[in-house]
Formats: sequence, structure tokens, C-alpha cells
Amino acid sequence: MTDPTVNETTSKSGGGGGGSDASRIGEVKQWLTQEFSQAGKEVPDFEYTPRSVAYLHNLATLSQAQTQASKILASDFRLKASEYRAQAARIGEILESVGLAQEGLASNVVSSAQVLANVANLLNIRDTELSSFLVAMGDISLRKTGVEEKRAKAQKESNVLLDYTRKAISRLTYLKRTLAQLEDDAGQCEAHIEHWKNNLALMLGKEKQYNQETVRFKDTLNRVGYTPDISHGVLVGLAEERKELEKKTKPVLDTLRSYQDLPPDKALAALAIEDKKRQYAAAEKYFEDVLHTALSTSK
Repeated sequence: MTDPTVNETTSKSGGGGGGSDASRIGEVKQWLTQEFSQAGKEVPDFEYTPRSVAYLHNLATLSQAQTQASKILASDFRLKASEYRAQAARIGEILESVGLAQEGLASNVVSSAQVLANVANLLNIRDTELSSFLVAMGDISLRKTGVEEKRAKAQKESNVLLDYTRKAISRLTYLKRTLAQLEDDAGQCEAHIEHWKNNLALMLGKEKQYNQETVRFKDTLNRVGYTPDISHGVLVGLAEERKELEKKTKPVLDTLRSYQDLPPDKALAALAIEDKKRQYAAAEKYFEDVLHTALSTSK
């Protein structure tokens, strides 16, 4: 990965910043030789292009700056270490002067002091004062409370997830049971479907037969002169008219039948019969006129 600082420096000095190209190449070669010699290796051969020289020059500048900063920090750490050693020696002299030298202390005291020092290091405090321990313990308590709150929240979320998992398992079990039941019912449903298919084929045949019969009946009705205007009400009216005509012709028929009992006077009998025939013919003509008028009105 490329250091972003190097990229930034390269972009700022890409054109023709401080120093000529020759001086930059010399500085780059010197830095590479120094770094590879420290690692016990030789500098590999490569082409010094303007881009590579600019990148390596910026990298060398940053490396030298960081090296200088590291030297300063190391010098500061060495100075502090010498001060800590001097302070430790001075404290040792003070303890020895008051009879508390480490060699003169009991082993349990030394162990306790070591434990106290380890606890101080563990709590990341600079001294072993009681106030420092209390502050560190308070900080640990706060951190413990925060951890407990996070743990309670995580436990709550875990319980919710566990509940969801249980519900999902229950639904999965129900779906598996439903699937098994559907698979068991599939055979019966297939048998029903096959039966329905057979019935459907039979009903299609019946439908074709009924359609043919319907066409035949329509032809018969058309042949006899049936029209949709002849409704049930019209037929009922014609039946009533027929009854009325039968009532009117019944006395004539009764009279004709009574003539059969007359004495054998052929002339009178013939006249009576002719009269009754005329009345009967008139009644029939009246019936036909009424029927024709009813049919014409319905149309």
C-alpha cells in the first residue's frame, strides 16, 4: 500500500520543485544504498524515470524525517530511563537508610509490594497512592457497568433472536407436517380428479346429445308454427275459450242425442238434424274465429 503522505508530497512536488533532477537522483541513490546496506543487501537495478525518482525522493524525505523523529524519541526515552534509574537509586538509598531495604524485608512483604506494583501496572496508574487506586477502581466500575449494560442488551437481543428461532422452528415443523399431509392427500385428489375427468367426458357427450335434441325440438316447433309469442297465459286463455265453447255446444249435442228417441218421421227428423248441424257448424266457426283472433292478438 502507498503512504498517502507520500502521494500528497508527490503531487505537490511533481513539476520541478526544490533541486534539480540530478541532485534528486543522487539523494535517492545515497538513501537507497544506506537502507539496503543496513539490511545487508545490494540495491536492485531499475530505471530512474522522473516519476520513480520523484516518488523515491519523497519517500526518502519522509523516511529521514521519521528516522530523525525516532532518534529524538529514543534520546528522550534514554533520558527518562536514566532519570528513573537515578530516582530508583535515590529511593533505594532512602529506604536503606530507614531500614527498609529490599534485602532486609521479609519475603511476604516483598511479595505484597510486588503484587501492589503489578496491580498498579495493571490499572495503568503512575503511582501507588490510595487516591490513584480509588480513581482507577472507579473507572473500572464505570467500565464494568457499561459492560453489564451491553451484556444485558446483548442478552435481550439474544432472547429475542431465540424467540424468533423457536417460532421459526415451530412454523417449519408445521409446514413440514402440512407438506406431509398434502402429499398424503395427493393420491386421493388424483383419484378424484380422474373421476371428475371421466364425468366431464360423459357430461360433454350428454351436452352434445342435448344440443342435438334441442335443435330437433326447435325444428319441430318451427314446423308446427310455434312462436315465442305463444306463452302460457295465451294457452290458458285458449283453454278457457274452449271450455266456454264446449259449454255452448253441449246443449246442442244433447238435443241431437234426444232426437234419436223421436218417432221415425223422416221428414221432421231430417229437418231437425239439419238445423242442429247448422248450429253445430256455427259454433265451430265461432270457436275457430275466437282462436284465430287470440293468436293474432298475441302476435
